[in-house]
Amino acid sequence: MEQGPEPSTINLQPSAVWKALAAVPDPEIPVVSITDMGMVRDVTVDGGGRVQVTFTPTFSGCPALHVIRESIEQAVRALGVQDVEVRSTLTPPWTTDWINEDARERLRQYGIAPPAPAGEEQLIQLDAEPTRCPRCSSLNVRMTASFGPTLCKRMYVCDSCKEPFEGFKSV
Repeated sequence: MEQGPEPSTINLQPSAVWKALAAVPDPEIPVVSITDMGMVRDVTVDGGGRVQVTFTPTFSGCPALHVIRESIEQAVRALGVQDVEVRSTLTPPWTTDWINEDARERLRQYGIAPPAPAGEEQLIQLDAEPTRCPRCSSLNVRMTASFGPTLCKRMYVCDSCKEPFEGFKSV
């Protein structure tokens, strides 16, 4: 049976790890990856074939934390890496500003209103920002619940097209 290369002989570039991680879907929103969402903060590859990935969850109490960690580890191991360390950090805290532009459009197409920019404000804003319906682009929407299926989203109904939808909170 043929085995892969010894860990010390793997010549892996960080860009290959980033590419592999770009294929790891967000466990709750499969149309975007963990890199699209800005969760992956750092990738380090040392000369001995060891890879360390640091990520920041979108929410400190995220119930999918273990799924994200395992998915990262599997994606890196699929590159032939045996020694993988996955770290999570809450500093700096994740912000919706880290979601890339292409992912914002895919969220909209999926039926989730992307968040408005959080900007430089240091305080969490308690007032909901104006939200566009992801289906018809109307601003004629009303919030029906402050919390959706996950704590990072709100529930809305569009009074123009009458469709319910989720919207990301800006953090």
